[in-house]
Amino acid sequence: MKGRKLLMIPGPIEFEPEVLRAMGMATTSHIAPNFIEVFGNSLELMREVWQSPTGQPFIVAGTGTLAMDMAAANLIEQGDHVLVISSGYFGKRFKDILDRYGANTTILEAPIGEIVSVEAIENELKTGKYKALTITHVDTSTGILMHPKPIAQLAKKYGVLTILDGVCSVAGEEIKQDEWGIDMVLTGSQKAIGVPPGLALLMASQKAIDVFKNRQTPVASYYSDWGNWLPIMKAYEERKPSYFGTPAVNLIVALETSLKIICKEGMDNRVKRHQNLAKAFRAALASLNLEILPKSNQVAANTLTAAYYPKGIDGAALRAKIAEKNVIVAGGLLAEIKTSYFRIGHMGSVSPNDLVAVLSALECALLELGQPIESGISLQSFQNELMQTD
Repeated sequence: MKGRKLLMIPGPIEFEPEVLRAMGMATTSHIAPNFIEVFGNSLELMREVWQSPTGQPFIVAGTGTLAMDMAAANLIEQGDHVLVISSGYFGKRFKDILDRYGANTTILEAPIGEIVSVEAIENELKTGKYKALTITHVDTSTGILMHPKPIAQLAKKYGVLTILDGVCSVAGEEIKQDEWGIDMVLTGSQKAIGVPPGLALLMASQKAIDVFKNRQTPVASYYSDWGNWLPIMKAYEERKPSYFGTPAVNLIVALETSLKIICKEGMDNRVKRHQNLAKAFRAALASLNLEILPKSNQVAANTLTAAYYPKGIDGAALRAKIAEKNVIVAGGLLAEIKTSYFRIGHMGSVSPNDLVAVLSALECALLELGQPIESGISLQSFQNELMQTD
């Protein structure tokens, strides 16, 4: 027996063995030539994953929330108007971060399970007062997928900066940063990037860098200030030693390892794999009469699924039964419906076998709790759907 449970939450995820081996290397100096090469190469590989050959990458010790904080701290000044397009918990978090830096924020929210319409967004942008807008590409709390391309086109039309929270989407969902004209795309290492928690990863357009350089006031956060980090990123990419704060050496070695794996697979193939697995998984849940939180498959994420518990089933008991089968899934996060649903992550190195294990555990748990389902039906639905995509 392997002696541990399969981790199928929306991050941290299951990591590739090569990535975990890289984490276990003897820690080297952050200015050692071999590490400088790793750091510089990681920055270059990020451009390939983000599909932003002209972007400025940042790798900073921290979390996805730090990445959000860095975007707000560097691009927003006191009194700036920012439009927050929210589809769950993390849209509201972005508003809280922006408010901390003195922004005048307007939040657009759709009913639970839906997305804000492009028409509603344009109506707000027509006021002409906004400097920036934020989009949560995939909200980890709801499994809702926003499509950033048309929103980015609107932002360009009205001269507004676009900030994409890609914490639960980068390297799993389609993102063409340069082609779509998105000014900032950020994430954390522990999601589809496939590296243990601890890195904030950002890609800034030249327009975003220019906005930062033309600030009228100092950045209010010392640690987040791009003025401190830009010289470091440029030095490492030029394969020169530099220092502001000690980088997370082992995590960055693991990051390079994972980025190489991602780029070898190819972004188009990787996105398609996530889409195919997610579609098959949703079909499997439907065969169990489980309703997903998104109102339609068109707005359902491909990196995780949020599903309501069956009526009459205690959610904590269901998750405990699944855990007894050596699979860990996550409970709800959105406060209004927290006890009504659960979440399954399927991103990064996820395979069909992982999702077969989830469905098997879920079916057994439901049967043990007296749910009237046909044994094996979800596995059959999953496999049938996958076969159609091969």
